[in-house]
Amino acid sequence: MFDTILIANRGEIACRVMATAQAMGVRCVAVYSDADAQAKHVAMADAAVHIGGSAPADSYLRGDAIIKAALDAGARAIHPGYGFLSENPDFVEAVAAAGLTFIGPSAQAIRAMGLKDAAKALMVEAGVPVVPGYHGANQDDAVLAAEAMKIGYPVLIKAVAGGGGKGMRLVETPDEFATALASARSEAQT
Repeated sequence: MFDTILIANRGEIACRVMATAQAMGVRCVAVYSDADAQAKHVAMADAAVHIGGSAPADSYLRGDAIIKAALDAGARAIHPGYGFLSENPDFVEAVAAAGLTFIGPSAQAIRAMGLKDAAKALMVEAGVPVVPGYHGANQDDAVLAAEAMKIGYPVLIKAVAGGGGKGMRLVETPDEFATALASARSEAQT
């Protein structure tokens, strides 16, 4: 077990991970942005390191800053919480390259499960029952609409990328399909 871990997240998830780790006798290092300097997870931590500006792109999504914070604070492992870098296989590999342990799935598992179409294909190959759907390479609007008709309404449009429910639309009737598809694509791209 590790004596010190860095929790690469904020808010409730950081507090939950921290409470559990501290109950196990593990020292916890928090990271925080400008906006979170007075946050509960910072106060709960045994140590805290500032990693950048208020926007996540300037702080919680900066893997290099998080790894440096872990090394500087003497942490031997990084727990990502959820969101932010928790599903980034490149970050997992960078953590390992820095001589630290990533507390979570391997980069290989993240890559296999990160794209919904690849994950579903993997499950089909393993014999796991899955909801019927279309996962073909042809993403033309007319092809997708025809596939939706084959499946039968209602259908769920889910972008291959876009996590946390982003790029997902419930479509009740064929008349709603084109608008929902455009909206799902736009949201996932953003």
